[in-house]
Amino acid sequence: MTFLNAPDAIGRDLPRRDGRAKVLGTAVYAYEAAAENPAYVYPVQAAIARGRVTELDTTEAEALDGVAAVLTPGTVERLASTDDRELAALQDDEVAFRGQVVAAVIADTSETARHAAALIRVTYAQEPHDAELRADREDLYAPEQVNPSFPTDTAEGDIEAAMAAAEVTVEQTYTTAMNHNNPMEPHATTALWDPAGEGLLTLWDSTQGVHPTRTTVAGVFGLDEAQIRVVCPYVGGGFGSKGQPHVNVVLAALAARALPGRPVRLALTRQQMFCLVGYRTPTIQRCSLGADRDGTLTALALDVVEQTSRIKEFAEQTGVPSRIMYATANRRTTHRLAALDVPVPSWMRAPGECPGMFGPEVAMDELAERLGMDPIELRVRNEPAVEPGSGKPFSSRNLVGCLREGATRFGWSRRDPRPGARRRGAWLVGTGVAASTYPVNRMPYSTAVIRREGDRYVAEIGASDLGTGTWTTLPQIAADALGVPVSRVDVRIGDTDCPTASVAGGSSGMTTWGSAVVEAARALRERYGNEPPDGAEASGSVGRPDDRYAMHAFGAQFAEAHINTDTGEVRVPRLLGVFAAGRIINPRTARSQFIGGMTMGLSMALHESSVLDPRSGHVVNHDFAEYHITANADVHEIEAHWLPEHDPHVNAMGSKGIGEIGIVGTAAAVSNAVWHACGVRVRDLPITLDKVLPALEGWEGKPKR
Repeated sequence: MTFLNAPDAIGRDLPRRDGRAKVLGTAVYAYEAAAENPAYVYPVQAAIARGRVTELDTTEAEALDGVAAVLTPGTVERLASTDDRELAALQDDEVAFRGQVVAAVIADTSETARHAAALIRVTYAQEPHDAELRADREDLYAPEQVNPSFPTDTAEGDIEAAMAAAEVTVEQTYTTAMNHNNPMEPHATTALWDPAGEGLLTLWDSTQGVHPTRTTVAGVFGLDEAQIRVVCPYVGGGFGSKGQPHVNVVLAALAARALPGRPVRLALTRQQMFCLVGYRTPTIQRCSLGADRDGTLTALALDVVEQTSRIKEFAEQTGVPSRIMYATANRRTTHRLAALDVPVPSWMRAPGECPGMFGPEVAMDELAERLGMDPIELRVRNEPAVEPGSGKPFSSRNLVGCLREGATRFGWSRRDPRPGARRRGAWLVGTGVAASTYPVNRMPYSTAVIRREGDRYVAEIGASDLGTGTWTTLPQIAADALGVPVSRVDVRIGDTDCPTASVAGGSSGMTTWGSAVVEAARALRERYGNEPPDGAEASGSVGRPDDRYAMHAFGAQFAEAHINTDTGEVRVPRLLGVFAAGRIINPRTARSQFIGGMTMGLSMALHESSVLDPRSGHVVNHDFAEYHITANADVHEIEAHWLPEHDPHVNAMGSKGIGEIGIVGTAAAVSNAVWHACGVRVRDLPITLDKVLPALEGWEGKPKR
């Protein structure tokens, strides 16, 4: 297709089209959907980690004025499918994890529903539970595959022999903590069953994919997909947790079924989100590196242990990025799971790549230290000519360019390689680097329709905008493909009444939806020429990716860390990232995504840790008072840059996903900077002062108190 290169389309720094509505508060979110006389739902959660409910005394709750109904396993309707046990809301009396929904109240106000829920008396038959993740468990098992469909284990060459023969080795264990997504907007749904009794269900749901949500809900309730409409024009963040329906969506639909013709609203509290809508599983990573004295890698192994829920398996693909990052003849990656009595883990921003790059990238820094080599030079020296494992050529791979550009911008050449060599008063100063990668994902289905309406064009596709800029970037892609000013293009998204779209996940949105929009524009122009008549329309679907190439985005993360020699306090006043992520559709929204990912990576490095007490199976710091995330005071100077890169193999736009690569590698860069500042190698996230302070005792030149 020949593009007409509309001068204000792709590549222009346009403001967000949804920005005004969000700033003024007129953007309508799921819980705010227009509804007459809505009822409100509040769930009752299990107070034990395993067992069954033997009695539910709902007498006081039902007697409360304003309570419309109480849902229990004895009163709720039977679902058509309970194959997904996470979604089998109130279908039996079993308790599989602490916080599981065991009842729900529907009332005229949210306050009444919450009060009534507190009046329900639950009696349990408690059973022994197991909620402790350890690498030495005897019941660890290998899943059939890791998310979404990667081989569980891979092996090339002879790792043991290569490690034994290596001139320099690193063998260390690294851990990442359990993290919870915590988007600003909680998981929320407004649900309404058609009062005419025709089985039509409307869900205004905070979701990253209206069509995938419809498909899942239809299967659970035994409905035809045409009987369900899902609407979601705006999402207040998701980070993966809204990428697939959780039990709250099913519970809202069940509550609405109990009150046919009356809409119901359900919004989870922050505390409830810590056990009902997924989380990033903690990982234990045993990383082994072997190298010659010149820095050439001879062996790389990453053996991962992580947890899943006993009722539903999710296997984070933690070892996958190690399969393609660096050249070596001997490589092994393995994944082992512990099935525990815990909530179900799920996607969290850059699943696999984010935790999976922490251990290996810190290990690379340790290897550089032992070799006496610059850590950037070590990475450059081990660049693969083709994708390891598959042998495919890269469609583009500019990791070396990112490292070199980042080093120049960061002032890396002025770095003294000795740890503890720089200080500012009571603060030790260090710098660190790590690499980033994320695959180019294209989902297998999505269709767009473009229609001429008067002097304007309208592109319709059921895409979601979870704050990433879809409302703005899709018109830019459509305008570029049509050869018209972007001011003449509108979009309609976030509704199953629009053509089918894939989930906003895996940094695949623009690659998938944009490709469908380009195909629709191609069909419109081929059928009607460059000026279609009013009412003319055409559709286009996403094509298959060019599987002759290995497609990935790459980046380099640089961090400056300050360590207080008196308190052990860690501050990171500067982060810099350089990325090679294809053609940038909109620099403004792209920079926002890169910086947002880096900020989240800083949060992972210094703060975030969901503390699960194995004695109770309960995440004890389940609110923002105790689950610490990076706040404004923690973020100082963050720079995001990118290399000019147009990759014609990835899609018609030449773009790659950017929503997730920003978080990948950040935590490793921070950890490496902490080591460079004070000589303390923190291998267990988050990097808290208790892990740094003991090693600072007696530090030479430490100021007297």
